[in-house]
Amino acid sequence: MDEMGELKHLQTLEGHTDRVWGLAWNPTNTNILASCSGDKTVRIWQQDISGSFHCQAVLEETHTRTIRSCAWSPSGKRLATASFDATAAIWENIGGDYECVSTLEGHENEVKSVSWNAAGSLIATCGRDKSVWIWIVEPGNEFECVAVLQGHTQDVKMVQWHPSMDLLFSCSYDNSIKIWAEDGDDDWHCVQTLNEASNGHTSTVWALSFNASGDKMVTCSDDLTIKIWGTDSLHSESGDDFAPWRHFCTISGCHDRTIFSVHWSRNGVIASGAADDAIRLFVENDELVDGPMYRLLSKKEKAHEMDVNSVQWSPKEKPLLASASDDGTIKIWEYASTS
Repeated sequence: MDEMGELKHLQTLEGHTDRVWGLAWNPTNTNILASCSGDKTVRIWQQDISGSFHCQAVLEETHTRTIRSCAWSPSGKRLATASFDATAAIWENIGGDYECVSTLEGHENEVKSVSWNAAGSLIATCGRDKSVWIWIVEPGNEFECVAVLQGHTQDVKMVQWHPSMDLLFSCSYDNSIKIWAEDGDDDWHCVQTLNEASNGHTSTVWALSFNASGDKMVTCSDDLTIKIWGTDSLHSESGDDFAPWRHFCTISGCHDRTIFSVHWSRNGVIASGAADDAIRLFVENDELVDGPMYRLLSKKEKAHEMDVNSVQWSPKEKPLLASASDDGTIKIWEYASTS
């Protein structure tokens, strides 16, 4: 990677009438992007042959409040959405139209995040009620709750499954990240908590993301830092031989307001978006031999007019970056070297 490059703006996607909270690229059709908003809708955007994105569908009249999070199933055939109306919804493209095929109910209030496991057999949700729910996907668009995980002491901001194992990670307003695993009796429990005592964050943890191989994780926080975590083994399949995660390094001084989103691209670039309206890109500094450290690759001031709520790399070989903002827009970017 170059010492410094430019994040080049390609297109601004307009249509939402309130802040845009979440983004999700379709994992199998990488020309499709979903966005969710305070306007209670999801928009599906498709890239045409010329490279421009257009709104292909608007998913509405299901959620009655803000849609905070959206996530595609690994097959790319279903989209899960999480809403402040205390429900999650499952959408499917049937005959060219997206239909809500199931509603997941049980949270007491706002659902903040939704995530599918790598096999597409489990869904996790979390919310303001401090709980994490795990749902099993059954035939006929049925979803059964198999675990309600209580452990966080505050609002849970995000859930994310590990990319290759059935380990679930959750981050919270209580400044911690918790890792959940299933034991031999089909019970889920917390196997590790990453907090201030383990060189963790000192304020709300907003988001997390994994690198391509799944042996490193990046987290971001209201404490204005980005932290890199790692594990020495990815062979554990159960909580009995769980390989603990540890703090590798902290990136600070990159944003001067709350960092809301981080996402690790398949080719190793970390993007961050924050309340300072800026986007930053980081890459591992290969020249250091005494441990992994990360350096600033690119910075974009005033990427949006207001807070950057989400940054998401596409799964393409040459990835595009999508960003979502309180200004109601989504922007599409590409990284271009300046050399």
